Amino acid sequence: MPSNKSVSDAPIVQFTNCRILRDHQLQREDLWVREGKILNPEKLFFDEKGSADVQLDCKDGIIAPGFIDVQINGGFGVDFSLATEDFKSGIDLVSQKILSHGVTSFCPTLVTSPPSVYHQVLPQISVRNGGAHGAGILGAHLEGPFISKEKKGAHPEHCLRTFEAGAFQDLLATYGSLDCVRIVTLAPEMKRSSEVIRELIKRGICVSLGHSVANLSQAEEAVQHGATFITHLFNAMLPFHHRDPGIVGLLTSDKIPAGRRVFYGMISDGIHTNPAALRIAHRAHPKGLVLVTDAIAGMGLAPGRHTLGQQVVEIDGLNTYIAGTKTLSGSVATMDTCVRHFQEATGCSVETALEAASLHPAQLLGIEHKKGTLNYDSDADFLMLNDSLYVQATYIAGEEVWRQDTLGM
Repeated sequence: MPSNKSVSDAPIVQFTNCRILRDHQLQREDLWVREGKILNPEKLFFDEKGSADVQLDCKDGIIAPGFIDVQINGGFGVDFSLATEDFKSGIDLVSQKILSHGVTSFCPTLVTSPPSVYHQVLPQISVRNGGAHGAGILGAHLEGPFISKEKKGAHPEHCLRTFEAGAFQDLLATYGSLDCVRIVTLAPEMKRSSEVIRELIKRGICVSLGHSVANLSQAEEAVQHGATFITHLFNAMLPFHHRDPGIVGLLTSDKIPAGRRVFYGMISDGIHTNPAALRIAHRAHPKGLVLVTDAIAGMGLAPGRHTLGQQVVEIDGLNTYIAGTKTLSGSVATMDTCVRHFQEATGCSVETALEAASLHPAQLLGIEHKKGTLNYDSDADFLMLNDSLYVQATYIAGEEVWRQDTLGM
């Protein structure tokens, strides 16, 4: 077929001999990419009379959308909640290292910190596209300090805050700026939280409920005001009770506004959530499940002492504790590990496991038109995986940014 480059001179790459995750199914078809976007081959053939410039044989591998991690506190020795002079090089290191675990976009997450930390760190986080330099940054996730003392988890109590009169101004003064902020986790039972939720939603910021002792009606009210996410379900919230299921009850609530979906994060590392609890959540509300790592600076490092913001944590195997306690403090699991554990623990399909780390977080952030799918015209951020869901190669904007056999793990 003669090539007609009237539309674009950019090379067209055709990935062949693969199974593509599209429309919730692994489909045996080719993937076509040009200029960082996924092409519709019918338009290419019939409108442009075009053909591929390069063909790549995927050797019967799986092609899935790149993973999106909306809660990651750091990794590889870097802690996003520490205001250091080389913060930018730290965030660059993490964004580069997570490519090998299939993450193509992420939300750097700050745990509860003094205002001075937010004021120093947030101006150094900028939304940017991914590429060979590393995964794309979608904006910061601020987890606290407006959370419950009773359910503070690994967050330092002396830094916790409540909403005073002029609640939203108080939040602005604490953070300094919301320019690069994508998600805020807060406890909805706090006085004046409703007005804060409404103001954040107006600015296009996702509100997540977590580190909270809220009852179900308080959680439902927060959702009615615009909250759409639950931070690490089951962890740092009231346990499920049959007379008042608390925030967990949102998974099956009949008070969710029409057309709205509540999403919930789960740390599927085999430590934070018993496999039975993972199965209960998934069966109750499969379309809302978002896999998150909640990874801390110790991810990718040897066991020992590391930091999480203002606290010292100890890593023992996959367990991470506030030093000297048995309080869990984030995870050291990578996203690809979480996907494999989720699939194994729930017995769900490969498609379901992959979408929990790609499509669902994209839907949560309202970016599913460009990320989290392999639909035509979406960003060509995708992974090649084997049948055991180990990442073989990572692509951003159609360019290979990591490959197993060349860089190793």
